[in-house]
Amino acid sequence: MDAVFETTIQVLLSDGPRRLTTTRVADRAGVSVGTLYQYYPNKQALLYAVLQRHLTRVGDTVEAAARAMHHARLSVMVAAVVEAFVRAKTERIDEACALYGVAGELDSTELVKAVGRRNRAAISAMLATASDARFDDLALTSFMFSAAMAGPTRAMLEGGAPPKMLRALRGQLESLCLGYLQHEALRP
Repeated sequence: MDAVFETTIQVLLSDGPRRLTTTRVADRAGVSVGTLYQYYPNKQALLYAVLQRHLTRVGDTVEAAARAMHHARLSVMVAAVVEAFVRAKTERIDEACALYGVAGELDSTELVKAVGRRNRAAISAMLATASDARFDDLALTSFMFSAAMAGPTRAMLEGGAPPKMLRALRGQLESLCLGYLQHEALRP
C-alpha cells in the first residue's frame, strides 16, 4: 500500500487530481487495477485513504509531542509542539500541497475534524499541566493554538513560499503561538 499511496501522490503532482485515475495509479505502482479495486473501489476512496494516512501521521506526531511535554514550562511546550507540527507538514511538502487541494474536493470534513479534535485534546491536556501558566478556557485556547499553527502553514505551503520563508516558519509560528498563549495565560 505504501507504493500505491506514494504513486498516488506522484500522479497528483504530475497530472493533477482531475487526471488521476485508479488505472493510472495501478499502472505506475506496478499492481493490477483489480488488486487496487479490492482495497479502493474508486478514485475518491483511494484519495481519501491517502489523505487519512497523511492527517493521521501529522496528528500522531503532534499528539506525541504534546504528551511528552506534560508539566513543562509553557515556552518549552510551544517549542516542542510547533516543531513537531512543522516537521510533520514539511518533511513531505509535495504531499502536503497535493493533499490540501484534494481535501477540498473530497467529503473529508469529518476526517479533518476528527484529527483536529484529537490534536486539540492532546494540546489541552498538555496545557493543563503547564508549570508556569494556567488557562480559563482550555478548549478555546487549544483551538486557537492549533489554528494558529495550521493557518499560516497552509498559506505558506499552498502559496509556494520560497525556501527562505519555509525555513523561518517554525520560529515564526513559535513566536505567534507563544505570544498568544502568554497573553491568555493566568499566572499561577
